[in-house]
Amino acid sequence: MKNMENHLKEKILVTGCAGFIGMHLSKALLEQGYDVIGVDNLNDYYDVKLKNDRLMILKKYDHFNFSKLDISNKEALESVFKSNSIDKVVNLAAQAGVRYSLINPNSYIDSNVLGFMNILECCRHYNIKGLVYASSSSVYGGNTEIPFSVDHVVDSPISIYAASKKANELMAHSYNHLFGLKSTGLRFFTVYGPWGRPDMAMYIFAEKILKGEPIPVYNHGKMKRDFTYIDDVVSGVIRSIENNFNFEIFNLGNSSSEPLMDVVSIIESKIGKSAIINYEPMQLGDVTDTFADIEKSRLKLAFSPKTKIKEGISHFLDWYMDYVAR
Repeated sequence: MKNMENHLKEKILVTGCAGFIGMHLSKALLEQGYDVIGVDNLNDYYDVKLKNDRLMILKKYDHFNFSKLDISNKEALESVFKSNSIDKVVNLAAQAGVRYSLINPNSYIDSNVLGFMNILECCRHYNIKGLVYASSSSVYGGNTEIPFSVDHVVDSPISIYAASKKANELMAHSYNHLFGLKSTGLRFFTVYGPWGRPDMAMYIFAEKILKGEPIPVYNHGKMKRDFTYIDDVVSGVIRSIENNFNFEIFNLGNSSSEPLMDVVSIIESKIGKSAIINYEPMQLGDVTDTFADIEKSRLKLAFSPKTKIKEGISHFLDWYMDYVAR
């Protein structure tokens, strides 16, 4: 597959390129004429086949080069910087998931803290023009002030995953202060859409409803989430790359908090099958509500999410039913 005819733009390193957001971002950058270097460790946190299938989409493009490596391996990561004239970096490689951090906390330190430290060091020593990195709405912890604003104090994370993402923001601030490394942190709010992760609620609900299996609904269904469609998130990431701010943190959310049971109803309606629901207590490390204040993102990033929840779920389910039927 050929890229657009225009002259190539900057060379961007995308870590976690076989991940959900990483694949969509890399594809969009390639279609816009960027040269993309992708790295991913292809770990088995969830089905590696899904990661490889995403990767196959990217490998169809010219000007995409892939290296299998773990960013916690400093020597392997540094070899990519040495052999490519990288202009900017987007760090999406991370151990994801709040609940898994209760089971395997060390993996979050290895990837999200040590790995991010290696990214910062490579950016510093190889004169990278700018870094964009994934933070998370989880940094807001048990914040009860709604909507969540980047101006709120976020010093009380309630999971190791959240703590690791807050650490990323602090580390990036230090490297900006000490070495002038430009960086933009993006607090993602429950990103969903085609090629989404199997450990996310929307994927779990679709899978279990179709199979006639019970779906787990925590806090007895009294949960709300700011679901953000993948295309809207990618547009915010690309604007962050282009603006290359000195040091900023933004919320990337839909700015609309949806009751979880409404999402279940939309999926039921689209699939044409009722869910069997197991109401369960609140999970450790989880929060009841998320809701992004995106005023700063609108003003500085021109970020304007366009996809309503029904439309986004419809796109996701169209992909899901096609993908699992293959």
